[in-house]
Amino acid sequence: MAIIRLYMTISLDGFVTGPDDGEEAPMGVGGFRLFNWLDLRDAPGPSGQQFAEMMATRAVISGRRTFELAGRWAGDHHDGVPIFVLTHQVPADPPPGSARYVTDVRECAAQARRAAGNHDVMVHGAGAAQALLRAGELDELELHVVPVLLGQGRRLFDNLPAEIVELDLLRTLTTPETTPSHQQVMHLRYRVRHAT
Repeated sequence: MAIIRLYMTISLDGFVTGPDDGEEAPMGVGGFRLFNWLDLRDAPGPSGQQFAEMMATRAVISGRRTFELAGRWAGDHHDGVPIFVLTHQVPADPPPGSARYVTDVRECAAQARRAAGNHDVMVHGAGAAQALLRAGELDELELHVVPVLLGQGRRLFDNLPAEIVELDLLRTLTTPETTPSHQQVMHLRYRVRHAT
């Protein structure tokens, strides 16, 4: 069965965007700093490995806000894979390309798993990650931790209920790149322990 895995770049203090994110500044003030490690996506090493694993996924689940702020990825996140946009309300205009809106989190997860087959499902967006986690549908987290403190912005796990979620560390990769434009980043993969 397909694994549903969150892929999210975060600051050391837990922010996924800088302050004042919105349509004019999708990553907020200073937020694009979090993605410098992607400059090495075609290079050998941990960052290249991470990018290759993300591009090997065969379906994407995105939160509606992430989808909209990313320009709807022009209807194609990568390789024409289906994009399932988790939303509270389906807008009147249809989504472009391979994207479709889904209002029920469990149905969204089921559709994405079916579409991915034996491959993994990529999750984008703090809201989608939180909804999937609350529903018991998020299997793993791949966090790309950038050594910077943004101080403000949108946090990855701000709106979770006051319940403990246990995680098992599966893998740690650290990039050796420390040039000014390619700061070191730690890639951490966790398995979510689901209640039995």
